[in-house]
Amino acid sequence: MLLNTTMRGRLEGALLVSYMAFSAFMVYTAMYGMRKPYTASSYDGLEQFGISYKVVLVTAQVLGYMLSKFIGIKVIAEMKAHQRPFFILLLVTTGWITLLGFAIVAFEYKFICMFLNGLPLGMIWGLVFGYLEGRKMTDFMGAFLSVSFIFSSGFAKTVGSWLLNYVKVDQWWMPFMAGCVFMLPLLIFTYFLSKSPPPNDVDIEHRTARKPMAKDQRKHFLQQFGLLIIPAVITYAILTALRDFCEDFAAELWIETGHSGNALIFTNISTITSVIVIGVISLFFLIRNNFRAFVGIHILVVIGFSISLISTFLFQIGLIGTIFWMILATTGLYLGYVAKNCLYYERMLATYTINGNVGFVMYIADAFGYLGTIVVLIIKEYANWQIDWLDFFIKAFYFGGVVGIMLVYFTLRGFVKKYKTLTYGK
Repeated sequence: MLLNTTMRGRLEGALLVSYMAFSAFMVYTAMYGMRKPYTASSYDGLEQFGISYKVVLVTAQVLGYMLSKFIGIKVIAEMKAHQRPFFILLLVTTGWITLLGFAIVAFEYKFICMFLNGLPLGMIWGLVFGYLEGRKMTDFMGAFLSVSFIFSSGFAKTVGSWLLNYVKVDQWWMPFMAGCVFMLPLLIFTYFLSKSPPPNDVDIEHRTARKPMAKDQRKHFLQQFGLLIIPAVITYAILTALRDFCEDFAAELWIETGHSGNALIFTNISTITSVIVIGVISLFFLIRNNFRAFVGIHILVVIGFSISLISTFLFQIGLIGTIFWMILATTGLYLGYVAKNCLYYERMLATYTINGNVGFVMYIADAFGYLGTIVVLIIKEYANWQIDWLDFFIKAFYFGGVVGIMLVYFTLRGFVKKYKTLTYGK
């Protein structure tokens, strides 16, 4: 009888984790359906402000997304649980409406609509992850959510490419029409996610209580960990910039390497990467000791950077082809990115017994991460770099890998020292 009760409890727990993870995945996928389909078009021959029109659109959207992250440092940190469903629906719907504006306003003002598109959507990650954090199985659920970055980006671009190439939708209307595909899933799975129960006593024992953070609490956190957060944020900025270039300019890379016209290439590569990343990241839930898991996350980020570096070298000397290179390089990139995104601050709060929430520290990292993306985009366009997209990706993976590994090393040393000081007084 006791065995049956235990088995039933485990089954119910597994079903709840699966329910929450899949609901979060689908909500975030729906958000990506409002954010990424436009990148399936290359806008050939169009310029604005003297630079490539697609770069203008990407920069405008990322600028709005970045501003949203800075606003979210306060808003997400203070958000109460019962407010999340309303704001998820409000913000994603607002992002969808801006795509209607993108379709109908004059050419010279379309970039403003793309800026306004990014502005509400940057809040969604913190609202969704708020349901998942502070639980024994947060590592698995967070990995499943973060994999939506990989899969959903490719899927959204596949939908956009399909509308362009097969339905023959005009490129200006395509983003809005793609958004229509994702509205019903958004409504259904936001409702499902809103029915998630709060963390129980066992969850709190393993991961500490998660609470809104007032101004004084945020200030105290930064005073205690600010110097250690800086290199961690720079590392995340590098990963974010690399990820954004892989997502937003993959179409240009495939055109240069002779793989244009294949709408499924986006989904195929992102699906392979997703399966590998979720398989690796989700294993962290097996590590019960939070400090060991936190150290392990640093090691995984180094491994990810190393895979990107080695695969880029192998591609350059001709041992692997373009598609296999991008599978390996983006898998390495996303191992680091997803680890930093869904595990890093979750385990950090648990390791140092901080009664706050992941949203606050994550939005600090995200805000500066997207700032890095904008800086690189502007430099590339205005510094007269004579470089094609293939060479740009090669140099970006080399630079990001070397600098990223160095930063992770210094960050890990600092956090280990901090842990020993707080735990053993030395």
